[in-house]
Amino acid sequence: MRKKQSSKRKITGKELSLQDELNIRITTLVELLENKGVLNNGEFERLTVMRLHEISKARAFEDLEEEI
Repeated sequence: MRKKQSSKRKITGKELSLQDELNIRITTLVELLENKGVLNNGEFERLTVMRLHEISKARAFEDLEEEI
């Protein structure tokens, strides 16, 4: 008989931060989608850079409005 595997993750190295874990999960998802032909990584990178730029500008404007 096989023992039931615990639902808890076993940590074998240094515990990762939530930010690190999210980055790894997103990177893995993007790689999987690209390998399956669902996603074009070049287009994804281009759109991501544009979105990051838009959000960064919007937050900068919010900060300026708060100062005024």
